[in-house]
Amino acid sequence: MAVWHVRDFTPEDLEAVVRLDADSATTDHTAVFRLSDVVSALQARNPSVVVTADGHLVGAAVGRVDGDRAWVLRIALHPAWRHLGIGTALLSALEHRLRDAGARIVAALLPDGETGATALVNSGFRPHRGLTYFEKWEAVGAQDATVLAVLGAVMPEAHLWDRLAGMADEKRLIERRLVLPLANPELADAHGVEPPRAVVLFGPPGTGKSTFAKAVAGRLGWPFIELFPSRLASEDGLAAGLVHRFEEVAQLDHVLLFIDEVEEVAGTRSLASPASVGVVNELLKSIVRFRERDDRLLVCATNSVAALDPAFLRHGRFDYVLPVGPPDSAARNALWAGYTARTGTAADTAVLAAASEGFTPADIRQVAMAVAQSTFEHTLDTGERTRPETQEYLDAIHRTRPTVSAEMAREFADQAARYGRV
Repeated sequence: MAVWHVRDFTPEDLEAVVRLDADSATTDHTAVFRLSDVVSALQARNPSVVVTADGHLVGAAVGRVDGDRAWVLRIALHPAWRHLGIGTALLSALEHRLRDAGARIVAALLPDGETGATALVNSGFRPHRGLTYFEKWEAVGAQDATVLAVLGAVMPEAHLWDRLAGMADEKRLIERRLVLPLANPELADAHGVEPPRAVVLFGPPGTGKSTFAKAVAGRLGWPFIELFPSRLASEDGLAAGLVHRFEEVAQLDHVLLFIDEVEEVAGTRSLASPASVGVVNELLKSIVRFRERDDRLLVCATNSVAALDPAFLRHGRFDYVLPVGPPDSAARNALWAGYTARTGTAADTAVLAAASEGFTPADIRQVAMAVAQSTFEHTLDTGERTRPETQEYLDAIHRTRPTVSAEMAREFADQAARYGRV
């Protein structure tokens, strides 16, 4: 075996280090630090060393200094040069350079059994058992940011999902049908599950369809873009505007596109004007193109699924047609419990739930905010801190007209039975 020696990395070594990285892996597990991280560290001239033998590069150790902590990003060895002490020599040389750069702690994260694990132990590194590595990938890259700004995208917070209190059945259905397959695509594929690409949410106004769409985006860490048909109509004409906006969205790697009150652009064509027929046709074609790529979800919301063109709901365009109805008694109880807990009151939430039949989450929030405002003003006026009682909530409930009438509730139940696809 030829003699080898350790030296500092030079820019001319970059191509050889990249080739060596592909040959070095001894496990199928993905490295914590990607090759792009390694290349960036090398280009930024972070402390790094290589081993050469007979004019060939056969080993490399790449570091990165972050304040007083340094990371060993990669230990790479050619398969023919393993078990000769090269890894330990590389680490020793790299450590000296990292400490000269100000590092007081040198750390490494490797998959079990990966190249360099033995060298780390031989060099005095102590493995910490019982630790779990966590990571979160940002769905938005630098190139996407410009497109997102133009489209008026937002990044909903992940905890928005937790604020959907009192909608346990809807949350469970939407989480299992939408969130889990999209968040775990490899596991879904192993089970023959195709993650959804387009869904319809339907139900009376105020039941939280828009909030559910934003919450799904927040859970996935995807940007949320709402498409406003009226705005498109004023800019380019509705049919052309739809095509243009879908083309813009197609530039993104991850996105949740939301269309509220979709019946405005996808109503029954037999009852529509020729111009409206063209709009529905363009929207249907755009949905087909939208579905061609992974990691994108179209969510359309409507108050009346029966008003949509039958072709719009056809299998192959929408994976699910999910009902989002008014909260039942248990859900209303949970909603009231959340609001009354904030005020520290001992109001009877079961009584409030019974009195607020037909109330949507938006209705209940409106009542709760009205009572909170009244109590706040009373405290300011009298200087005496009080907490609302059950009767105050009941009085406010009786002054509020519920969004969902008995007739609307029956219509929703009928539509859920006829059109629901869960």
